Amino acid sequence: MASKSRFFTLQPSEMAIFRGACDIYAAYISAGRVDEGQEMDFMRKAITETVSIAQAVEEHIDSDEEMAN
Repeated sequence: MASKSRFFTLQPSEMAIFRGACDIYAAYISAGRVDEGQEMDFMRKAITETVSIAQAVEEHIDSDEEMAN
């Protein structure tokens, strides 16, 4: 049975989180930390860690737009 195609429209900030989470999740896999059946747990962990990193960046770095005001 063929699976349905899914299409997503992500905003730029969502795309940045997606890419960061993918990188962290891939690192978990490469390190051999993700056992069968744990995939979703590690995906969620990667997303949570990426959001934490993004929040830390937001708190410590002024963007070009913020500096212009």
